[in-house]
Amino acid sequence: MHIQIVAVGKLKEDYLVKGIAEYAKRLGPYIKLTISEVPDEKAPEQLSASEEAQVKQREGERILAQIKPDTYIIAAAIQGELMTSEKLASHIEDLATYGRSQIAFVIGGSLGLSDEVLKRAHLKISFGRFTYPHQLLRLVLVEQVYRVVKIMRGEPYHK
Repeated sequence: MHIQIVAVGKLKEDYLVKGIAEYAKRLGPYIKLTISEVPDEKAPEQLSASEEAQVKQREGERILAQIKPDTYIIAAAIQGELMTSEKLASHIEDLATYGRSQIAFVIGGSLGLSDEVLKRAHLKISFGRFTYPHQLLRLVLVEQVYRVVKIMRGEPYHK
């Protein structure tokens, strides 16, 4: 199974980089994990609705350019479905059973994801009602991918 994470922006915080590297190392024996960072669109703090849409569109184009056409896309979206780790594991296991072994998780920038990315996504998931910085969400997502893999394998996950 190949799981790809495509995220807007470059991680700068050392603690996030180290945390993601640790989970990526743990995932090594189980799956192929790739993480692709696409540049965020430079924009002023105050944007009109049309300017915000343009920023998301440009970032969305960069995201979609990283994903192969036959890849199953799971988008991190505020309006997405709330799931347990077990439900996500079951969903990914079903995908693998039916030949969908290329999965991409996408995380937008500070403004979220473009309509094009959301339309292309096969599944939209929410990480709760809290708002997370998109950089921190990347660490949370990699941890959840690790947890999902452990659940799928029936192995214990040490908290």
